[in-house]
Amino acid sequence: MTQNLVLVGEALWKILLVALVLGAGLPVLFSAGVRALAFGAGGDAEDSHAPGHPAGKVLAVVCFAVVVAAVALGITFIVASGFGKALSFEHVYPTLVDK
Repeated sequence: MTQNLVLVGEALWKILLVALVLGAGLPVLFSAGVRALAFGAGGDAEDSHAPGHPAGKVLAVVCFAVVVAAVALGITFIVASGFGKALSFEHVYPTLVDK
C-alpha cells in the first residue's frame, strides 16, 4: 500500500512539472518574445522615433523558435502515436521509432 502511494506521488510530481512547463511556461515564453520584439522595434509610447535595439529582436526570435519547436514536437508526438510510432530522444535530435 505504501509503495503504491509513493508511485502515485512520483507520478503526480512529474505531471505537475510538465503542466507548469508546457501549460504556463510556453505562454510566458511567447509573451516574453512579444515584449522583446517591442523592445527591438523601439516601441516606447513617449518617443515614437526611438531606435530599436538589435538584442531585442534576437531574443524575440529565440523565444519564438523555442515555442514553435515545442509545438512541432507536440504535434509530431500526437501524429506519430496515431501511426504506431513513438518519439525517441535517444540521440541529439528526436527520431520516430516503432513502438
